[in-house]
This record gives sequence, structure tokens and C-alpha cells, in this order.
Amino acid sequence: MTVRIGYAAGAFDLFHVGHLNILRHAREHCDMLVAGVVSDEMLHEVKGVDPFIPTAERADIVRGIRFVDHVHIERVPDKLAVWREVGFTHFFKGDDWRGTEKGNRLEREFAEVGVEVVYFPYTAHTSSTQLRRALEVASAETLFDRELRSESA
Repeated sequence: MTVRIGYAAGAFDLFHVGHLNILRHAREHCDMLVAGVVSDEMLHEVKGVDPFIPTAERADIVRGIRFVDHVHIERVPDKLAVWREVGFTHFFKGDDWRGTEKGNRLEREFAEVGVEVVYFPYTAHTSSTQLRRALEVASAETLFDRELRSESA
């Protein structure tokens, strides 16, 4: 019997139910689940964002999820390079990637090495981008309130 090694990667910054759903669904489709936590440096390089929570802390959070067997810190954007390091048989991604240029390229590259790409429903009502925006708005409002109070004092 072949062991199904799953790999689900993400920033996992501002951990939320969408992250939990991906990991839960991924674990249901493999014998062992490796969660890839994208490093701070790679997030900055690839997405142009700096995480709120540092890599080591995000890795600890993900490592504490009962669905996760191992955590791998991603330091390169090339998923084939990551596959060479980890050796997974199944790659899990949110279905917001399905049919996109990036998703299609990923499927082609992984098909060449025998890795199956499996998509799960994207949790549209909660995302790190939405949480990040809400925090920025709340921070701006707090700053504005402080300025108003200091002007009226």
C-alpha cells in the first residue's frame, strides 16, 4: 500500500477558520499531512507583505493543530523544489487557484513528477487579506481618535 503524503502550504498568518478548513480537509485525504509555512522573507518577496506573526510562531501554531503531522518552513517559491525536499504525493490548495494560470502551471509541473493537486473549497467569508484590512482600518481609527483627543485637550 502506498502512503499518501499530503502537503498544504500557506502563510497561516492571522490564523483563521479558512486555514483550519484547508488543514482538516487535507488530512482527510492523506495518511500523513505536512503543512508548509511560508517564511517571512518569502512572503515579503513573493506577495509584498510582511506577516503580523513571525515564521517561528506561525509554525508553532500550525504544529499545534491536531491534523498536522509535520511542519516544513518554505524558503523558496518553487513548489517543485519544495517537493524534492518533502517528498509529498498530494498537494492541497484552495479552489480559488483552480483554472488560474498559476494553478494550471502547478498542475502541469506536478503531473510530470506524479503529484496529484487536490482543491478544496476556499473559505470566502474569512481571509487573511480581509483580516489585515480590518486591522489596518482599526489601527487608523485608533490613531485618528487619539489625535482628536489630543487636539481637544
